[in-house]
Amino acid sequence: MTFPAAQIALIINGKIEGDATIAVASFGKIEEAQSGQLTFLANPKYEDYLYTTKASVVIISQDFVLKHPVAATLIRVPDAYTAFATLLAKYQEIMQQQLTGIQQPSYFSKTASVGQNVFIGAFAYLGDHVKVGNNTKIYPNAFIGDNVTIGDNSIIHPGVKLYHDCKVGNNVIIHAGTVIGSDGFGFAPQADGSFKKVPQIGNVVIEDNVEIGANATIDRATIGSTLIKSGAKLDNLIQIAHNVEVGNSTVIAAQAGISGSTKIGNGVMIGGQAGIVGHIQIGDGAKINAQSGVSKSLDPGKAVTGSPAYDYTAALRSQAVNRKLPELEKRIKELEVLIKQLMNERVSG
Repeated sequence: MTFPAAQIALIINGKIEGDATIAVASFGKIEEAQSGQLTFLANPKYEDYLYTTKASVVIISQDFVLKHPVAATLIRVPDAYTAFATLLAKYQEIMQQQLTGIQQPSYFSKTASVGQNVFIGAFAYLGDHVKVGNNTKIYPNAFIGDNVTIGDNSIIHPGVKLYHDCKVGNNVIIHAGTVIGSDGFGFAPQADGSFKKVPQIGNVVIEDNVEIGANATIDRATIGSTLIKSGAKLDNLIQIAHNVEVGNSTVIAAQAGISGSTKIGNGVMIGGQAGIVGHIQIGDGAKINAQSGVSKSLDPGKAVTGSPAYDYTAALRSQAVNRKLPELEKRIKELEVLIKQLMNERVSG
């Protein structure tokens, strides 16, 4: 399948410089792309490759000034990186639309229902009363438990486990190996030192336009719902405990962990390997640096780092002082010697 430059420009609202009829069939990195491929330039560090690339079409920013002639057809857009992402998404959508039907062997409950243009991969399991929306793709070896609902245009990658009663919205992507709706970590300590399991009878609700990386785990609520709100983006290997709420358009990097009943606001950014205790609130727009340990609630817009986490700006000042400690120690010793000399002169005088 090939696409002419003119059609690509229409998709990303770009302006063409060069041959509008030239066609491309695949993508390539600007330093490696060959004839018949499309690439982009967004990072100035790669500018030199623009003049040597063999790509047929290059997407660049509209305000980029050429220093040398370029052999490729150019498509100018306001933001080259965003335009390229849009084009990749469109290409992926076209390719996925070719997948439809139910592969065998797979288990499909008689009470399960699916919409139009749905794909169910081999060895997938759809339990009782499952509902799957239009254009959704469920890849091989996925488990969809009883009473699960999945909206339109969602993608459930291989090996995903959706436990019973969980709800997944529209345009959601869940990557391979992720487990949604496993039991929350609830155990009541007993007088004899043992622990009694607290049944987890809630569910997980994932709203629209959420993406969850590979091998993440989101526990079902003890009562009610663990909630991932619209537009949230979760990286690989994340643990989210029971009754947590993750706000709209919040992003969480790999290996972060959020303890039970914590409420994460909208537009929060959480770095990799950060840990957040339970039963606290993280305000809208807060920023938590990688490997931070957050033990108390954060106000909206607050930026923290370290373990225990504290103000990011103060942490930078502390780091600057720490780097100067050897010099400060030397100056203190010099001052001590000077003071001692002055004291001796005063006594002898």
